[in-house]
Amino acid sequence: MFSMKAVFLSYNNIISPLGFTSEEVVNAIEKNETGLKEHKRFNNLKFPITSAIISNSKLNDQFQGYFNPRNFTKLEKAMVLSVKSVLDQSNIEITDRLGLIISTTKGNIDVLDNTSSFSEERVYLWKLGEIITEQLALKNEPIILSNACISGLASLLAAKRLIENSVYDDIIVVAGDLVTPFVLTGFNSFQALAPNICKPYSQDRCGINLGEAACAALVTSKTSNLTNEALEIISGASLNDANHISGPSRTGEGLYRSVKSALKTANESIGPIDYISAHGTATEFNDEMEAIAFNRLGLQKVPLNSLKGYFGHTLGASGLLETIVGMHSLNRNMLYETHGFSSIGLSKSLNVISETKKEKLTTMLKTSSGFGGCNAAVIFKKYNT
Repeated sequence: MFSMKAVFLSYNNIISPLGFTSEEVVNAIEKNETGLKEHKRFNNLKFPITSAIISNSKLNDQFQGYFNPRNFTKLEKAMVLSVKSVLDQSNIEITDRLGLIISTTKGNIDVLDNTSSFSEERVYLWKLGEIITEQLALKNEPIILSNACISGLASLLAAKRLIENSVYDDIIVVAGDLVTPFVLTGFNSFQALAPNICKPYSQDRCGINLGEAACAALVTSKTSNLTNEALEIISGASLNDANHISGPSRTGEGLYRSVKSALKTANESIGPIDYISAHGTATEFNDEMEAIAFNRLGLQKVPLNSLKGYFGHTLGASGLLETIVGMHSLNRNMLYETHGFSSIGLSKSLNVISETKKEKLTTMLKTSSGFGGCNAAVIFKKYNT
């Protein structure tokens, strides 16, 4: 029987070039620092890139306190550490009532590189799930959710529904993706890579940067185990515009319908949306599509930002990563500037946050869009413990 129990987002962790805890990362954002930098010779590619890359040495230093880093891929290390951090922070008991959802776009795609010492079996997403589960002694087989760049946000929706239906009492959602030659050459073939730090929503935007991150968060219905930055997951929706394999609907149809459905499902008592954490990849068509969709929804005056100028586009990790930053943003009552933004370059107006500032915040709309026409929108509300 379907239950309308409240579901919350609580303990969390981020591993990124900006830091190895959520607090470190958000503090860096508050100071307008970026993890993006130019790499002239990345894995012998013939073109330079601007990306946010996690330090291998720092990751190994953190990981070897618990496990032997030589036995794990870079992504496995980052994801295991993120989940372990959430387990340690929450002191949650590991039982068969604790679920795990893993969200990623490409997983261990780097093991297919000629220089990799790992077997090709590691590229399979089920194997990634098996390794994380075994290393942390979790009781249940993980759920793998890979739906392009909405994977992280879609995983939160899936976790909410599983808890509402009493499949699990608690779920840890973990997300991660890496910058690899495979992904870089793919985006480069689209002429979608920006040579410098990306400029979301700007007149002179010219494409994306890619980035690496792993992050995890606890989804629960228990109000006894919530952090200060905990948010209630109010409602959400995911729709596909079926427009093109890599290009969004020019009218923002999928995003428009996703947000409209989420708003319709939300309880009217949540009040107006205070802040939008948007996708904002800094490509010509994505940013324009978002502007059209938000204007169709009457949300063009709501403060909005993109976090891609801090992390780059972290693919399947981006939705969860940016939601966790949003949790801390609401808790601190801070709106963080869109790093790289210069002057608006869209056919429709948007209230792009151009300067970090204090603002009383209660509700947040998080959106994501991805290849294949997928779109997701989730509404969150601050929970005061």
